[in-house]
Amino acid sequence: MKTSSKIILANIFVYIVLAVVYPHLMISPGKLLEGHQKLTKDCFACHTPFLRSSPENCIACHKIDDIGKLSTEGKPIRKTTKSVAFHQKLTEHDCVACHSDHQGVSVYRKIHRFSHKLLPADARKACNSCHDKPDDRLHQSVQLQCDACHSSQRWKPATFEHETYFRKTGIKDCTECHQKPVDSLHSKLEGKCDACHSLEKWKPATFNHEKYFRFDREHETKCVTCHENNDYQRYTCYGCHEHSPRKIRKEHVEEGIYDYEKCTECHRSGDEDEAERIWKSKRGYRGKFKKDHDKHDD
Repeated sequence: MKTSSKIILANIFVYIVLAVVYPHLMISPGKLLEGHQKLTKDCFACHTPFLRSSPENCIACHKIDDIGKLSTEGKPIRKTTKSVAFHQKLTEHDCVACHSDHQGVSVYRKIHRFSHKLLPADARKACNSCHDKPDDRLHQSVQLQCDACHSSQRWKPATFEHETYFRKTGIKDCTECHQKPVDSLHSKLEGKCDACHSLEKWKPATFNHEKYFRFDREHETKCVTCHENNDYQRYTCYGCHEHSPRKIRKEHVEEGIYDYEKCTECHRSGDEDEAERIWKSKRGYRGKFKKDHDKHDD
């Protein structure tokens, strides 16, 4: 055997011996956590030689039923947290799937990679038994279970079914959860959001003004002319022309019209002839209107 081969084999043998005798110096991935530092020189308390640590070694000291209640010495734990309660309910006790005793390992692996599939079905629904409920404005008003919006794989993105939420908690106003936009248009509006927006998407928004009143050249004016005090739930036609409540009342009562305050039911535009046709059609004057129309054509 060549001298170089002997040197290589000798070095390998030395490394193996050192790894067995002083594993905490040769192959340790970092310092142990504070509670396990007394095991610094006793790697085999948790590890099987040349194999990974096993859950059985963990459970030998950390009794599943005592987690969060008693220390490994059997002393009561005063400051316990609700986040440890799920350990007793796990369908499989694979400690090393989530935990690492070496601080150096945390640099190279994701922390808290807990699989919710280890929880029984009923425990998966009780998220707040481990997690604190967010205290923002939206979550304070939500009474649904977390999985109505969030998945157990990721907190974000979340899905939100407004129809389900409104039906179960009786929310009637979007501003109970959402802040009202402060742009020039929305700052003037006092109506409900669903007049323009849907529960599916905020955009695009729809507002068909022609459903109420069609603008012509003479009616292209500022919103506040008809919607006083920026109240878009109400309108008035007395903001221009020669309109006055007394005159409008007189003209309409003479024609037998007493619900004259609801202008846009008949006046869908500035066309007076259209308004007359709509009013007569609403009151069953179709036959008489046809005769009058025929005479007019003659």
